Amino acid sequence: AQVVEQADGMAIDRTAKLFIGGKQVRPDGNYSLTVATAKGKLAGEVGLGSRKDIRDAVSAARGAKAWPEATAYNRSQVLYYLAENLSGRAGEFAARLTELTGATPKAAREEVEQSIERLFLYAGLADKFEGRVHQPPARAVTLALHEPVGVVGIVAPDASPLLGLISLIAPALAMGNTVVAVPSERYPLLATDLYQVIEYSDIPSGAINIVTGRSAELAGVLAKHDDVDGLWVFADAETCAKAEAESIGNLKRVWSGNGRGIDWASDQAAGDAFLRRAVEVKNVWVPYGD
Repeated sequence: AQVVEQADGMAIDRTAKLFIGGKQVRPDGNYSLTVATAKGKLAGEVGLGSRKDIRDAVSAARGAKAWPEATAYNRSQVLYYLAENLSGRAGEFAARLTELTGATPKAAREEVEQSIERLFLYAGLADKFEGRVHQPPARAVTLALHEPVGVVGIVAPDASPLLGLISLIAPALAMGNTVVAVPSERYPLLATDLYQVIEYSDIPSGAINIVTGRSAELAGVLAKHDDVDGLWVFADAETCAKAEAESIGNLKRVWSGNGRGIDWASDQAAGDAFLRRAVEVKNVWVPYGD
């Protein structure tokens, strides 16, 4: 077990809970995970999620019909609202980043600002990333319609823990998917702070679920779960390979970083490539005569 010292100053003994079905809930096993600051002192504790917690989160995500059934315009407005609410607490998140990661105050502020910008980006794209009309070599036109993948499991990276998490959650939500997210194992307090913003941002209960814990273990549970339609894993190479192997039985769509480092602040970490992963394409052939 990791041994850390108590942080300076008066502390409140509180274990951050999981976020499932729009509520803060205790982990099924009642175990917690210690989180250290960059200086090795105690920053706090988070719930240690288990297989049962993932099962509950997937069930909540599957039952959150209001989000995929909402219009793209409505989803766009909710994501704008989430970005605005995060902006109102930018200083708190920057301080948390500095405390946990050791980033300079300037670098921490930049990551928070980039996270807010990324939410605004996908809010703007939510009702603009539409299907296409194709003209095949026949007397017909083909409509390529974009539909949500469904329930998407996300295992977020340790690198850029706030920006990386939002860069994965936002495109999935923008396209109408519901999400079960496993945040950075090293810096999960950023995610538990984030769900406090999510709670008052008009996102329907169950659309976003956050389960903290051991990334490798929870990635495996998501990979094996038959009711998870897609899985995005950005972790170490071993965890990515394991998730891909364990998802073979149910043939879910897996997208992994294969352990490669990603610059989450770059343009390559946002845009159409992420949106394409968040949709299924349904082709409708419409024949016509002379």
